Amino acid sequence: MEQRESEGDEATPTATAAEVSASAPTLGIGMVGYAFMGAAHSQAWRTAGRVFDLPLRPVLAAVAGRDRAAVRAAADKHGWAAAETDWRALVARDDVQLVDVCTPGDSHAEIAVAALEAGKHVLCEKPLANSVAEAEAMVAAAEAAAARGQVAMVGFNYRRVPALAYARRLVADGRLGALRHVRVTYLQDWLVDPAFPLTWRLERAHAGSGALGDLGAHAVDLAQYLAGELLVGVSALTETFVRERPLLAGVSAGLSGAATGGSYGAVTVDDAALFTGRLASGALASFEATRMAAGRKNALRLELNGEKGSLAFDLERLNELSFHDHTEPAAAAGFRRILVTEPDHPYLEGWWPPGHALGYEHTFVHQARDLVLAVASGSGPAPSFADGLQVQRVLAAVEESAEKNAVYTPVPF
Repeated sequence: MEQRESEGDEATPTATAAEVSASAPTLGIGMVGYAFMGAAHSQAWRTAGRVFDLPLRPVLAAVAGRDRAAVRAAADKHGWAAAETDWRALVARDDVQLVDVCTPGDSHAEIAVAALEAGKHVLCEKPLANSVAEAEAMVAAAEAAAARGQVAMVGFNYRRVPALAYARRLVADGRLGALRHVRVTYLQDWLVDPAFPLTWRLERAHAGSGALGDLGAHAVDLAQYLAGELLVGVSALTETFVRERPLLAGVSAGLSGAATGGSYGAVTVDDAALFTGRLASGALASFEATRMAAGRKNALRLELNGEKGSLAFDLERLNELSFHDHTEPAAAAGFRRILVTEPDHPYLEGWWPPGHALGYEHTFVHQARDLVLAVASGSGPAPSFADGLQVQRVLAAVEESAEKNAVYTPVPF
């Protein structure tokens, strides 16, 4: 954190992050999609170079969307220099070196592969694709592009919560010992009302799956990231509680929209998914993802239990991590609250003094930072497209198991 020199101090002042980034070579960003995720990514690209010392300066070159007036309004609101109504035109622009894909899942593969083949770096929102086959094609394109010096990353932004990055450090340092249990729940309530309209997130053709892909993908990625190992098999149940919803009037952002009030359409994705799993080490895992939990807005909660300790996290208390060291004497042992706001915690070197909390939007800033560093160094970013494919294989195994009434289903590698 920059500190002001006292009066009379003749020390040479250091450059701020903004000054360093302003003098750095530019990295032109082109974003496809401009709704909820587009807004979050836009803020991240605007902010990353002003907070962190980056070797490349992100420039918001162009945003693409199908509705000319809407995409122009989004460009003006979020600071994009140009607006395109065809994503192919955006990919072809000379001032775009990195393409950020924030569209529904049915277009991820086409856009990402085209961008990689055009020589661009790529960031793609999660889940990586709507099917394993699409994800495999994306990985193949990413591997070919890597040989040309390009990078490709999938946007599992919760890895960039400082408390969770710190939790990963504790696990990697052996503070929990051998893992026994991993449990993750991700609960929302925005579909509880049966009158909520049939947005694209409720149609398999666009979204691939429902709560499973929307929320469960985050849960699976975090479980594997924190544990440092992969799921090898699952046993699952899924359910669609409201099977028909009012048709949508106009365009939807996926989380909102107005109903026509008359006609109904079929919901073709799950409302909830519940599954257990086994990690490669033999540790047991459990997962619940639903958008039908009344009163829960964005309740992502997880706990890891090991032979030497445990840790727990709640996204609605994003700056806190609970940690129990089981090697301490029982008389004084227990869960301690760690406020993850110290300068030596992950990502906190660029932000505020200790105790000044961060929020949801900062995870995307950290994601942009990490991707810019990967582009500058030519190193493979994490999570990679290959990581996204592995999560997709877990989701496919969950659906296969649910179709067979919870039969244990191995996850292919």
